Amino acid sequence: MADNPTNRRIHILDKNMVNMIAAGEVIERPASVAKELLENSIDASADRVYLHIEDGGRKLIQITDNGTGISAEDIPDAFEPHATSKIQKVEDLSSIRSMGFRGEALASIGSIASVKLTSRTKDSIQANSIDIDCGEKGEVFPDSSDYGTKIEVRNIFYKLPARRKFLRTANTEMGHISEQFTRIALANPQLEMKLSHNKRVLHNLSKGQSIEQRIGELISKEIRDNLISIENQERGIMVRAQVCSPSISRGTNKFQYTFLNGRYIRDKFISHAIKEAYRGLLEPGKHPVTFIFLEMPYENYDVNVHPTKTEIRFDNPNLVHSQVLASLREKLLNVKTEVQGSISSAGFDALPSGGERGKSNAGAAFQASETLDEAMNRNSSEYAERIKESMQNFFEKSSPGTTKDLPGFWNQRPSAGSKSHSPRKPFQNAGHSFRPSQNAAEEFSLPPIENRPETEPALNKWFQIHSSYILRETEEGFEIIDQHALHERIIYEKMYARIQDSGKGAPESQKLLIPETFEVREMDREILEASIELLEKLGIHIEPFGPETWAVQSFPTLLRKASPAEFMAEFVERLSDTQIKPGSEELVHCVLDTASCKAAIKAGQKLGDEEIRHLLEEAEQTERSGRCPHGRPTRISFSLKDLEKQFKRTGF
Repeated sequence: MADNPTNRRIHILDKNMVNMIAAGEVIERPASVAKELLENSIDASADRVYLHIEDGGRKLIQITDNGTGISAEDIPDAFEPHATSKIQKVEDLSSIRSMGFRGEALASIGSIASVKLTSRTKDSIQANSIDIDCGEKGEVFPDSSDYGTKIEVRNIFYKLPARRKFLRTANTEMGHISEQFTRIALANPQLEMKLSHNKRVLHNLSKGQSIEQRIGELISKEIRDNLISIENQERGIMVRAQVCSPSISRGTNKFQYTFLNGRYIRDKFISHAIKEAYRGLLEPGKHPVTFIFLEMPYENYDVNVHPTKTEIRFDNPNLVHSQVLASLREKLLNVKTEVQGSISSAGFDALPSGGERGKSNAGAAFQASETLDEAMNRNSSEYAERIKESMQNFFEKSSPGTTKDLPGFWNQRPSAGSKSHSPRKPFQNAGHSFRPSQNAAEEFSLPPIENRPETEPALNKWFQIHSSYILRETEEGFEIIDQHALHERIIYEKMYARIQDSGKGAPESQKLLIPETFEVREMDREILEASIELLEKLGIHIEPFGPETWAVQSFPTLLRKASPAEFMAEFVERLSDTQIKPGSEELVHCVLDTASCKAAIKAGQKLGDEEIRHLLEEAEQTERSGRCPHGRPTRISFSLKDLEKQFKRTGF
């Protein structure tokens, strides 16, 4: 019986459809095209590479290099699937030295865009070109061009509307392209590289720069000026690194770059090693800034894991982990640091007990000359013991009867010379140059502690423990309140209400005597400009202050404890990391999240009776006070039944 064609369900896909499907793995967005073409230029031994972008790569991605070029005979084959000059036999896969090798990039790019390739080898008297329109290949024709290769990729995904609609704004796509450019530029300081967008030069990097110079131009001058150099070779692995001290950190791990034999990679073992190297040295929620360059034999790892070639499979991942950890840790432990600041932020001083209660945080417990290793040895077991001892002291001293038998923090009254209860001086903080104001508003801050009455107050049904939490009696039992999280929510809701009610105007701000500057990368400029109106509603006034530099001119009194430059740098980083759209409600919440976190009282900050009472009263009038703006609970409740179970009183 003959086959009926109408009954056949298995079809052989045509070559162009195969390439378009393959493009889904290789070409995610314009940045993917830029990455593949930049890597091809490196493999072609170019030492000068120019990348020009229009409309975030949606309109044009153009790369020009001075590499070896492609002969006229090879140009058509370069766009065939699995066509490559970089491997020839199976054995080559075990020691891949080139950036690309699969032969998928040009075929995939040619199947989803209009492409023109022009190339000239050094032994050729003329260049040759070819045009490709979504897989439809034209004839090779003579052209004029210098030695090397130029590729123009236009209108990416224009015949694939389902894919094109997922592209983001030009600024967002340009941000991804700039990140790919940064990764390749950091790994190849021997290259002269230029990046431009809409005919505006963003980066113009000279040939032969040091890695420190590249970091300064591509990432941040602040980071460049705070780098620690590391070099260590052992057991066949060379670790070269530039890392920042714990005092320079970021809110995300996007500033952790790892390279293996010149290739940018992401690896969970190395990420964990970095995290462990900085354990205990950073405040919660912060990530270190690291640039790690590994060198090892090519046969000791496999890069043929994923089409993007950023995932690596090591023969001995534990060895890589231990080498990176040991190299970073050894250097960090030998660096003298201001332990009082970094260790205090990490929480080692949060729980004084017994005779330690009178000491001033970690400064009394740690000497400035103490190494980080000694400080970090004060580990979580000691932390737990101090909690246990403090709670035991409390219950031992709390006997039924008069108020005078209770611990001091039940009936706190500051003495005349008490440093922690001295009146606050609004504009004398950490070197910030606020212009003095006699009537500075502190509408979202807790009231200062001063002029306390000498009469014995009524017994409060709450008290502060370990300068971080408030224990309060309730009708059903008791609750433990996180003072920082609760204050965050209160500030957030008040600021949000102020923004929504235009009649109230912006919170009071102070003009800085000396404007504080912060860096803004070109790819973040557009979204920052779109945030100016919102920032001004909060009393934050910023202006351009030169190439890639902005200045804070005025800052709200609400945030007087925060550094204006650090606040704005963190805000810009969050915008860049989340790719928030300008003018969106999400942008409002991003601003308020950052502001409320900076303005709120901190864990480890001792509060007096009036401050606690004011905080609790404010909480009663605040919506959604059960959780902070980040979603963490502000309080945990316990019933009497919970206590009775713990003390084995049930059933009696």
